[in-house]
Amino acid sequence: MGRWNAMQKFQPKEGEGAPRLWTGARIATLVKGALPIENGALLIEDGQITYVGPEAGLPANVSAIRERFDCGGRWLLPSFIDCHTHLIYGGNRAMEFEMRLAGATYEEIARAGGGIVSSVTATNALSVDQLVKTALPRLDTLIAEGISTVEIKSGYALTIEGELNMLRAARQLEKIRPVRIVTSWLAAHATPPAYKGRNGDYISDIVIPGLRAAHAEGLVDAVDGFCEGIAFSPAEIARVFDEARALGLPVKLHAEQLSDLKGAKLAAGYGALSADHLEYLADEDAAVLAAAGTVAVLLPGAFYTLREKQLPPVKALRQAGASIALATDSNPGTSPLTSLLMTMNMGATLFGLTVEECLAGVTREAARALGLLSETGTLEIGKAADFTLWDIERPAELVYRIGFNPLFQRVWNGRITSASAGASA
Repeated sequence: MGRWNAMQKFQPKEGEGAPRLWTGARIATLVKGALPIENGALLIEDGQITYVGPEAGLPANVSAIRERFDCGGRWLLPSFIDCHTHLIYGGNRAMEFEMRLAGATYEEIARAGGGIVSSVTATNALSVDQLVKTALPRLDTLIAEGISTVEIKSGYALTIEGELNMLRAARQLEKIRPVRIVTSWLAAHATPPAYKGRNGDYISDIVIPGLRAAHAEGLVDAVDGFCEGIAFSPAEIARVFDEARALGLPVKLHAEQLSDLKGAKLAAGYGALSADHLEYLADEDAAVLAAAGTVAVLLPGAFYTLREKQLPPVKALRQAGASIALATDSNPGTSPLTSLLMTMNMGATLFGLTVEECLAGVTREAARALGLLSETGTLEIGKAADFTLWDIERPAELVYRIGFNPLFQRVWNGRITSASAGASA
């Protein structure tokens, strides 16, 4: 297996691009409508899947395979994707957790100077290397559950250089861990105290110039914002999205978490990759998301932590045919969660999602929410060899269990990055 250490670029083992074959697997490709494959096989070469299907259908040249792995009847699935995180930040907000237990609401905490702004000082006090160091334990926890891809947002610095440093740290993480990182510019996350009551000036002075700088440095893959009464209005977000469009960058949006400002409708109008949270999404706007191809990303960790009562309109999203993804929303204040396994259980238990919806939500639909479905998220010929092998009897166990990780092997981009003893034959 390849080797990686903190602050050292991941080094694959020599020969890892050679053909490799997994047999004796029960395969859930997560291709929409596809049935599980019994006695399945998966063949990879140069980091890509070249065959997935029944062992009986393997191509004739399998004798040239460099390595073979007997899965022993274990389940083989696409690797998980966490499509919404705030993984890089300084400090923590455990004190706010105590305040909420005492009865304070999210809005009360934010208006009292807590919330997002309370993370700004701690984040801006750290260098890029320090931001990387503090984020690594959180990232490693996700990787240990077989995750191949993590989206990471800026948004806890609220200065141009600080926001750039957050994304620089995100890019650095991809160099020292075997994981795909997707970045989002989220300077329109909150207004810093110096700009209190002057959202427009903050967008003009920080958000848009910073976005241009991030784009010029190659730090940004998408542009995000927080559309809410305690953050930015639809008109203010539209200014940011117009700049993203001018730069050729896709957009996404935190929308309808605490109220219905029609942020999701705004996002759909810009062809957004996703609209996220959506507890207060109006039923009729589910069809707007579906028509635009904008993924509804549900974040049960925040719903749970904030002890919310308003459920996202899952039934309306289903009926409209909207894509539904799940993510941790890992952040220091409202979702200190670093487990997609737990996120799936929450999605099922709190939001009423089915097992199939949960599994698709952290694979196929999560990839769609990042604009990566052509590359990963399902097991298909030509896609990246991102997959996981699980010691389970049925995929429902991955949603049903709480606090248990049955991962047997993780393969990322064709590289075996974790394996239990006896995984190879």
